[in-house]
Amino acid sequence: MTSDSRFSRGTSLMLFAAVTLAGAGRVQADDFIVYSPHVIATQTEVELRGFSVSDGRSDYNGDRAAEFSVAHAFTSWWKPELYLAEYEREPGAGGKLVGYEFENTFQLTEPGQYWADFGLLASYGHPKGGGPGELEFGPLIEKTVGRFDHRVNLIWEKHIGAGAPSKTEFRYSYQGTYAMSGAFRPGIEAYGRPDDDSYQAGPIVAGEWHVPHSSGNLEYRFGVLLGINAAAPRRTWLAQLEYEFF
Repeated sequence: MTSDSRFSRGTSLMLFAAVTLAGAGRVQADDFIVYSPHVIATQTEVELRGFSVSDGRSDYNGDRAAEFSVAHAFTSWWKPELYLAEYEREPGAGGKLVGYEFENTFQLTEPGQYWADFGLLASYGHPKGGGPGELEFGPLIEKTVGRFDHRVNLIWEKHIGAGAPSKTEFRYSYQGTYAMSGAFRPGIEAYGRPDDDSYQAGPIVAGEWHVPHSSGNLEYRFGVLLGINAAAPRRTWLAQLEYEFF
């Protein structure tokens, strides 16, 4: 598949998703990640990430979730990822494993080919114990200028199966970082969930170290999001660790 045909097909898919999945609803709280559209052929990833909410209000405080996943890029444009465990604890309740997810990242353009790099996210989540599943679909955009890197995700989520709500959920996210070095990239992330009237933003730090005497790298990301409006949690702490190797 050529780069131009990949871009044309990807653009059509993104427009189709925007039209057919328009709607409103509540999004999952554990979607605190801004995906890159880049895929590195033959790379394998093992990832653990999660969040924890700190808020004086009882209906927010103690909300937390974590996910463990394994991914492998079979080609230079397709990376499937399997979430083997998804843990969730809602305020005032005990923690539990909530399901599994099969996620796919498609790289649609070559880096630097257009004014930004484009990709596509498509995933299916299956709840533990049965119930409606969840489809996610949306464009991934990244632009690098010198040491600055900017990412934007626009994601729609649709519940499917018996008992699924008819509404579709939408969220958007942004990450901007400055590479002081490979191991230290401070920046900011922002998340919007219009259907919840919930908006958050805050500082993060990320980086990557090469593991000596190996083909692997260890990536990290930590940060805190502050609630911009009353409907958002006041503080959400983020953590992510990932080991990548060939």
